[in-house]
Amino acid sequence: MTYTLITANRNYSSWSLRPWILMKALDIPFEDEIELFTMPVNYDAFRSFSPTGQVPVLIDGERTIWDSLGIALYLADRHPGAWPADEEARAFAQSAVCEMHGGFPALRGFCTMNVGVRVKPRPMDGQLVREVYRIREIFEEGLARFGGPWLAGSSFTVLDAFYAPVAFRVRTYGLDVGRGQAWVDAMLAHPAMRQWEEEALAEEWREESHEAELVAAGEMIADYRTGGR
Repeated sequence: MTYTLITANRNYSSWSLRPWILMKALDIPFEDEIELFTMPVNYDAFRSFSPTGQVPVLIDGERTIWDSLGIALYLADRHPGAWPADEEARAFAQSAVCEMHGGFPALRGFCTMNVGVRVKPRPMDGQLVREVYRIREIFEEGLARFGGPWLAGSSFTVLDAFYAPVAFRVRTYGLDVGRGQAWVDAMLAHPAMRQWEEEALAEEWREESHEAELVAAGEMIADYRTGGR
């Protein structure tokens, strides 16, 4: 039986991107179902398929798996290559994935994901500066220790999937991740990332609260989305 992965808008949904690109990169077949963010809070509508009222959600037969990390762990139990084979790389990857899943509140709050635009950000506060520097540390350490081109070595893993939304944020806001830019460039060139971006640019709908977050983040200097300026 083929999985069904339920995600949301390509432009906005960073959590959706993680399992989606992992499954694409590992060649795990799935049916792709999109449920749009149509209002600031979509809890009631999403509760029809998600116990948390959020996306992403993976459907495997009669089983529902929710939360991006929960989905990644579920897939890793069933498909080889999700985690690095090397023990040191795997320990690094698992730690960095958990750090991303539970941390970086300033990056999420002030550098909201919007794939199709470019923004000159407002001056960053101290916490955001620290978080961007920490991202840079993770990228540079992963590349230096395990040889790249991916963050835990030569193969794409859960680690790369969990930081995939950051690659879009780095480009959108012009964030400085030092030598970690090599990973960002490789990530943005990945065929699955290019597919996600193409679908994001083709989206015609906008959700007001996400657009308001973008305005608060800084000055939009380019909009490549359908109907953009």
